Amino acid sequence: MTSHVKNTLVTTAAIAGALAATTLFNTTTVKADTTSSAPVTTTTSATKDSAIASAQAKVNSASAAVVSAQAAYGSASTAASDAAAKTAAASASAAATSAATSSAVANAQAAADSAATAKSTADANLAKAQSNAAATSRAKSMTSAAVVSAQSAVASASAKASDADSAVASAEAGQTVTANLMKFDDPTQASAAQQYFATKTAIVKLLPSGQVQITIPLTSGLKYLKEVSYNGVDATFTKTGDDSANITFTADPATSYTLAMTMDITSVMPFMPIMHEKALLDVDTTIFNGLLAAKSAADAALTSAQAALSTAETNAATVAQVASKAASAATAAATVASDAAVAATSAATNLTSAQAANSTAQAALTSAQVAQSAADAVLATAKANLDSANAALTSAQAELKSAQNIVVVTPASSAASSASSTASSAGSAASSATNSAASTATATSNVASSASTTTVTSAVVATPATTKKATSSTPASSTTAKTLPQTGNENQSALVALGLAILTLGIYPMMKRKHA
Repeated sequence: MTSHVKNTLVTTAAIAGALAATTLFNTTTVKADTTSSAPVTTTTSATKDSAIASAQAKVNSASAAVVSAQAAYGSASTAASDAAAKTAAASASAAATSAATSSAVANAQAAADSAATAKSTADANLAKAQSNAAATSRAKSMTSAAVVSAQSAVASASAKASDADSAVASAEAGQTVTANLMKFDDPTQASAAQQYFATKTAIVKLLPSGQVQITIPLTSGLKYLKEVSYNGVDATFTKTGDDSANITFTADPATSYTLAMTMDITSVMPFMPIMHEKALLDVDTTIFNGLLAAKSAADAALTSAQAALSTAETNAATVAQVASKAASAATAAATVASDAAVAATSAATNLTSAQAANSTAQAALTSAQVAQSAADAVLATAKANLDSANAALTSAQAELKSAQNIVVVTPASSAASSASSTASSAGSAASSATNSAASTATATSNVASSASTTTVTSAVVATPATTKKATSSTPASSTTAKTLPQTGNENQSALVALGLAILTLGIYPMMKRKHA
């Protein structure tokens, strides 16, 4: 048995003993020699004993109810105290949690806002980097296409230059073309010298100066043909045989040339003089016109195409580097944006957790407050029950006092019978009081057993009012009632014995506790 239960038993037993002793010791017999103006009820001894017994039963029942209500009040008080302690703890925990979570929520909110801002910035940078990368990629494609186009232009220019070079090279190497010697004064008639140029051809070469070198194969008559000139410039004779040679002169490209010739045939015809004749050489050398210009233009076009290709390649390389950097920047921006998104998600999760912790603490506080309210309601009910039990006890004690004040009418000739009746009444009262004390102790023991974990915090027992001394009443009729021969000492021994017995019920647990 725990200490507070022992205390409950001891306290309850003491209260019951004191209550019984007080009730008995405050009961005063009616003395015949006491004078009072209040009326005194008179009846038979049996009726008085019955009334006392009934009132005593009510007192006993009310006392037990008070003890039970006290136990219930103590239990409710303890529960209310525990609930208040839990509410205080929950309040402190909620306050601490609120302070911590408020800071955590604020920090988490700031982190979430910062992460969201960083994510927005990263997303904007990513979009910009991706746009720049796309633009530089398009520029790279364009410059690459320009390089391809420039390469194609170079190839074309190179081919044209090569064709021009080939044409010039062929012209410079010499080409055999048709050539006829015609009469100077009648270009439709062949010259007499035509017989010595039997091939009727000429070899034409293009010179770097743009002029042409014309070579006329002289197949025979070298011994007769002494001189050949063009525009006053002698042609060059290169012997190819005893009577043959190649006659070469330089001129601008044209379709015909007037040649001056000196013929000396005196070796075979002495009577013929040396003849100076003019002949018209019909040969078209304009086929070389524009070859050098075309070659020069083709070379210039090739040079320009090559320069354009070089520029395109340089631009393409530069743009490729820019595009590469832009692509790298876009990749880096994507990584930053991804990291920012992860950070923002984490910050939002932390914020939610902090808010949930705060909500949990507030919910715990609310639950504790609800429990405290319920405990307070139970305590209020127990207090009302205790007050009601005390009121019932006070009423029962008043009823018992009233019953004890009843005056028993005894004939003068039966004084001994009256004394015997008085003693019997006192014995009956003592027996009733003893039973009441026993009932009270039993109720107290039951309450203490049922409240093994509850400390009685309040034991409000109504103390019976002090019993007034009763006096005999004066009948309303003209006949004067006989004064009762009672001294008030007949029941003293029985009352003292009963009071001591009841007090022993309260003292015994104390002694037992002391020796425990």
